[in-house]
Amino acid sequence: MGCMVSQLAAKFAFFPPSPPTYQIKKRDNGKLSVVSSTSTMPLPLPDDNSLDILLIDTERGNKIVAFYLKNPLARLTLLYSHGNAADLGQLYDLFVQLKVNLRVNLLGYDYSGYGASTGKPSEIDTYADIEAVYQCLQLEYGVSQEDLILYGQSVGSGPTLHLASKLPRLRGVVLHSGILSGLRVLCHVKFTFCFDIYKNINKIQKVKCPVLVIHGTEDDVVNWLHGQGLWKMARDAYEPLWIKGGGHCNLELYPDYIRHLCRFIHEMENMTTAIRLKNIRQKLRLKPRSKSASAVTSGKCCRLQLWRPRCPECCRPRCTKCSWRPKCWKCSCGKCCCRLPRCTECRKSNCCCSGKCLHLWCYCCVG
Repeated sequence: MGCMVSQLAAKFAFFPPSPPTYQIKKRDNGKLSVVSSTSTMPLPLPDDNSLDILLIDTERGNKIVAFYLKNPLARLTLLYSHGNAADLGQLYDLFVQLKVNLRVNLLGYDYSGYGASTGKPSEIDTYADIEAVYQCLQLEYGVSQEDLILYGQSVGSGPTLHLASKLPRLRGVVLHSGILSGLRVLCHVKFTFCFDIYKNINKIQKVKCPVLVIHGTEDDVVNWLHGQGLWKMARDAYEPLWIKGGGHCNLELYPDYIRHLCRFIHEMENMTTAIRLKNIRQKLRLKPRSKSASAVTSGKCCRLQLWRPRCPECCRPRCTKCSWRPKCWKCSCGKCCCRLPRCTECRKSNCCCSGKCLHLWCYCCVG
């Protein structure tokens, strides 16, 4: 039942442009070239040496198309997972601008069933797609995870966080209009169901690198609360960018978008292992101390009422008739903060150093 619902959800989640905005053709020299399907789409020139057009095989048996844009001044590589209802033909102009302004190498790819990629789009296929692209970056271009930044827009936040949760030494992650989960986009649910897709709400907590969240406050497709939720749950959250008045597909038009991205990329370039560990230590020091820890260090009672010793007559924690009340003090062993009164029969005292409070009477007196 869950599988059928998941397949139904996939039909509502993926909307590849039909027909695709581009086609792939092989030239006489064996290299691949791009041909526009519409006259309005700007596509790369055939003799552009800064662009590599790739066909990558996935574990699911599909062939996906990828554009790799090279920048000779780049120190980092950006792996871009695009949003819904778009393909590489529509995004090529944006890729060129990001490559130049951010001074990065950029690889964008089409999911299975998008553009000239084969297969049908599904959640599992997008995971296989991004894993195949990452493997291509490693083998063909020698890009390690320390020099890689993952960028996920809208639906692309799903495969982005899927891969980011598996790479502990990743340089950074950018979530552009990201989603908490597929079902949470359609309705405001507080629980994760088995048939839900792209459970980013569970994977964001496994990402160990800095995470930049970008979201528009007037997004009518993916509510701004999705971005806020992802930012709050990130382990190493970077300063977010909330674009006032921004929608779902127009954030690139705002000057703050490219300005904030440039600052993030610049800091990621200059971030070393020592700086990263220092930032983590500072954030750990800023975390509020738990109430239990502060109670023990201050010498006060832990107030665990379920384990407080009771009066032997009426079984109350504090008896109003006999004014019986246990004395709370810090034990010399340092493991507990309370001491039980002596047994009424043999006058032996018991301490809850083991973490479990014993009864008021000792076991030798109980028959």
